[in-house]
This record gives sequence, C-alpha cells and structure tokens, in this order.
Amino acid sequence: MFLTTPTARRRRAAAAVVTAALLVPLAAACGSDKDSAGAKAASPSGGSGSAPKAAQLTVLAASSLTDVFKAAGAAYEKENPGTHVKFSFAGSQELAAQVKQGAPADALVTADTKTMDGLKSDVNDSSIIARNRLVVVAGKGNPKKIEGLKSLSSDTLKVVLAASQVPVGRYSKQVLDAQEITVKPVSQEPNVRAVLSKVELGEADAGIVYKTDAASAKGKVDTIDIPDAQNAVAKYPAATLKTSKNSVAAAAFVKWLSSPEAQKILTDAGFQQP
Repeated sequence: MFLTTPTARRRRAAAAVVTAALLVPLAAACGSDKDSAGAKAASPSGGSGSAPKAAQLTVLAASSLTDVFKAAGAAYEKENPGTHVKFSFAGSQELAAQVKQGAPADALVTADTKTMDGLKSDVNDSSIIARNRLVVVAGKGNPKKIEGLKSLSSDTLKVVLAASQVPVGRYSKQVLDAQEITVKPVSQEPNVRAVLSKVELGEADAGIVYKTDAASAKGKVDTIDIPDAQNAVAKYPAATLKTSKNSVAAAAFVKWLSSPEAQKILTDAGFQQP
C-alpha cells in the first residue's frame, strides 16, 4: 500500500494550481480566435462593407443640370447626414478641361458621352443617368412668330446657339444639318444656360436649348417643340474621378443617381430616364 505524506500532497496541490493558471490564457486565446473567425465570417469585408462615411464631395456637372442637381444634392444630403455635396456647373468641355488640369473633384457628369469618353484615363467606368431633348426657345409671347427649326434660317432673326465644342452646340448642328437648315447665329455661347439667358433677356430672338432648360424659364420664354424624328437625344453619363480622395463616398453618390428617388427628381424636372 502506497502512503501519501503531507508534504507530497502539498506539492501535488501546488502543481495543479500552476497548471490551471497556465491553461486559462490558452483557453482565452482559443476563444478569441473563434470570436475573430466568427466576426470575419459574419462580415467578409472585415467590417469595411458598411455605408460610406460622411464626406465633402465636389461634383463637376453640366450646366443643364444646374437646377435639378441642387434638388438632388439636397435630397442626398438628407438621406446621408454628415455628407455635403458641392456642385460646380459649366459646359461639359470646360469641365473636361478642369479634369485634365487636375481640378480637385470627386465625380463628373457631362451632357454627352463623347466628352466622357475622352477622359477615360481620368475617370472610372461611367453610367448613363438621364436623357434630354432639344427645343427652340423664343422671347416671351413669341413676338417673331417662330414656328420651328426652319424659322431660324430667317435673316431677320437674331439667333443664338451654343458653340460647336459644347454638347448642346453639337446636337444643335446635328439637327439643323439633318434638315438642311442654315443658321447664322449672332453669337455662339459657352454653355446652354448662356443661350437661354440671351433669349430670356431679349438679346436674341431665338435659340436652341434642352427641354429642361426651357422648362426652368417657364413664363419667361416661349418653347417650340422639335419633332422626335428631327430631334437629337442627349445622354448624361456620370463617373467618379480616379484622383478623388473620397472614392467610396463618390461612388455611392454616382450609384445613387440611378436610384428610384434620384430618377424621380430628374424626371420631375423633365429629363428622360436612361
């Protein structure tokens, strides 16, 4: 029979305490690994898949989007507290020049695909967010009795058009050439809003602008529709800039422009869906 002395029993008890103490951190470490693995399984992106953080976004946008984007920006800021969207409006060709010169901005929306395509090295993939059509605008009350595109060839009219480098200027030339109508404009403007302003102020008798721009000046100018068969369709592509310092937030805004809420704002302003 094996007899245990008091000294031996005390040694075994002390050894058991030491062993237990060593096992506790190992168990904790194993539990930590399991928790970490579980968290990664629950969030494959490691927690980075959440909504974009608040940011200060600068969006370069075609002049014809001036009014509607102010409304869209307000709606987006309301939906994304802490995010502020600042717009810089100009002719698409001016915006392209700004991008080439390295202007600090996050996203770009032009009034044609040609301008956007010319910036492939500066922007990420684009998507069409809206379409538009052309109309003829005349002074309030249409005092010159302008009936349509053919009226614009009259030598007695002061007609103003956008420059050919501007999308609306190219579209205008396209529809006039297709109908074999020669127009001698008294001036060629840098953007569509400048054309509208000339007619609105009485500095020109007529001009060609987008339908949405004419709608923004309702009661100040008269609108003469151009039949679809004679018209041109303007497409508005949107893209983020590769130099954006807020790439995630910029991408979220560009994506939002195709959302039902944004599309309603655009269509309410007279734009057509993509």
